[in-house]
Amino acid sequence: MVRSLRGAKRGIERVVSYAVAHDWTVERTRGGHVKLSKPGCSPVFTSFTPSDGKRSALNAMAQLRRAQRRLDAQGGAQ
Repeated sequence: MVRSLRGAKRGIERVVSYAVAHDWTVERTRGGHVKLSKPGCSPVFTSFTPSDGKRSALNAMAQLRRAQRRLDAQGGAQ
């Protein structure tokens, strides 16, 4: 896992693991959020310490899947 994400809640750790496994870049913003990006896709932002860890993690994973589907529909890589 990305070292700068130490202390993240379990749901965010799952999102990061999923993102890294699917070739997304993970960064921590100065404002306390996590930025997930991939060439050809819009970036996905989520809170580093959400109050509802499970729901926000599911929403972030759904956003990642939607972004990937849009990329695939446009004929993008992977």
